[in-house]
This record gives sequence, structure tokens and C-alpha cells, in this order.
Amino acid sequence: MESMMKKEKKWYDYMWVVSAAYFTLGFFNIVFAWLGLICMIIPLLVAIIGGNKAWCNKYCGRGQLFMLLGNTLGLTTRIRAPRWISSVWFRNAFLVWFMFFFIEMVMLTVAVARGTDSLHETLLLLWTFDVPWHWAYPVSVEPWVAQFAFGLYGIMLTSLIVGVFLTIVFRPRTWCTFCPMGNMTQMICKVKNKKK
Repeated sequence: MESMMKKEKKWYDYMWVVSAAYFTLGFFNIVFAWLGLICMIIPLLVAIIGGNKAWCNKYCGRGQLFMLLGNTLGLTTRIRAPRWISSVWFRNAFLVWFMFFFIEMVMLTVAVARGTDSLHETLLLLWTFDVPWHWAYPVSVEPWVAQFAFGLYGIMLTSLIVGVFLTIVFRPRTWCTFCPMGNMTQMICKVKNKKK
């Protein structure tokens, strides 16, 4: 009876494996961090083509990972997060803040490509701490390629840390309420639906 009441698992319930693989591969070889662009492009494409947030709601590996930690492993308090976390002003302010760091990362990559700055084998964690990450650079690639990878992995790892923390303190997908990619897909969907 209990087994019948459990929700049948779908293939996308295992997308957390993709997220876990990304962080594991990037930990040992920073060049794999480039795969993070896929995690940024696919939700936008789904919103542009489909006009919905299907990626965020079902297929996002990070969201599935938070569900695994919170619901399956029970690492959550299930306390509702304060309303301001999901408010429009906070979501938009966080998106601007995220874009600031993303643009800064691109500018540093361009500076390294031009030779006006040298490669920084570090990650900027929690938007504050410059953490050495040199062991993850075992291959010889153009310095700008590695610089972009270090920057992107730092952004992705920071959002993972924040998301896991929020999962434990509040509910499993609290991060998703103000995720920059989710916010952008929501904006795209609103524009598409207005045109209809």
C-alpha cells in the first residue's frame, strides 16, 4: 500500500545526476565548467520556443538536486521562506547583481585574451572570497578559455552553495524562487504571452 502511494519516478527526477556530474568534473578539470553554459542557454531556449518554464519546473538538474536533498534525504526544515525572498523587487535586484558578476567575469576573460591581465586560477565564492583552485587546471588550454571556466564555475558553485543552504534552512526549492535563470525565463514567458 505504501509503495503504491509513492509517486512514480520519471526520468527527469534523475536530472540531479547531471548537476552532480558537472560539479564533480569541474572540480577536477576546470575546462568542464564550460558545460555550465548549457544550463544557462537551455532554459532560455525552452522559454523562447515553448513560452513556458518547463525546464525550471521539471528538468533543471539543480532543482532536482535540491528536491533530492530536501524531500528524499530529509535535509530540510520545510519552513516557508520570508516573503521578500520571492518578491519581484528581490528577484530583479538579485538578477541585476548576478548580471554584474557575469559581465565582470566576461570582462576579465577578455582582458586575459588580450594579454592585459593574467590568468587567475581562483574561484570567487559567495561573491566575496577568492579561493585558490589551481589543481583543477591539469590541461593546457588558452588562458582565456581557462579564465572563463574559473569564473563560470565560481558562479555555478556559489549558487549551489546558496541553494543547498536555503534547502536546509527553508524548503527544498527556495533558491528557485529567485534564481536568475528562472527570473529571466519568467520575463520571456510574460512577453511571449502578452504577444498572444
